[in-house]
Amino acid sequence: MNIGSFWSVEFEKISMTYIKTDVPQPGIVELLFYKGPTGKALSNLAHTLLHGPSPLTFGERELIASYVSALNKCEYCHESHSASANFHLNDSGYAVKFIKTDLEKAPVTGKMKALLKIAGQVQKSGRDVTHAAIETARQEGASDEDIHDTVLIAAAFCMYNRYVDGLGTNLPAEKGEYIPMGKRMAEIGYKYPPLFLRKFVIWMMKRNERKKVRLAT
Repeated sequence: MNIGSFWSVEFEKISMTYIKTDVPQPGIVELLFYKGPTGKALSNLAHTLLHGPSPLTFGERELIASYVSALNKCEYCHESHSASANFHLNDSGYAVKFIKTDLEKAPVTGKMKALLKIAGQVQKSGRDVTHAAIETARQEGASDEDIHDTVLIAAAFCMYNRYVDGLGTNLPAEKGEYIPMGKRMAEIGYKYPPLFLRKFVIWMMKRNERKKVRLAT
């Protein structure tokens, strides 16, 4: 089952999440499998936003998720979605690098720069989105659906970021783990396995963690 391999990321716990989940995974994955019904809803929302129908490419949508997560200082979401964006864009990470340091120099279209500015306004507050920013995006060729999807992705990732950091979830032991994680996210997406398989997937996660501990000793 491919979805199982997507969720099974081995890591060593550095600190404890604020609540006891008994799910040995970093970041949001721990929370998604802690509570199946909400995990399924949140996973399927992410899949729809980032892999569902949209005039924006997969890479552009992952770039919005990465950018908003960076503004919210959510390391897990920023690093994982940056890795996915890098995989889609195949640009050696230059777009992600420049949206963090100098958006105007980022190797993306004028339309994308305008949409990222809107996403940045959403990150502050929905009321911070200006008519001028919307009109600039339109002048750069953005459609109403482009603008809609940008605002929705930005708003949703503010929620995801605060969910991850508000419960103090763990980070992967090494940053290098984000690369295969991003590749799986890019290739498979974010769909949740059927709820009746949830306990089996958690069992697999625990088995992988025990195996890792044995190999390390």
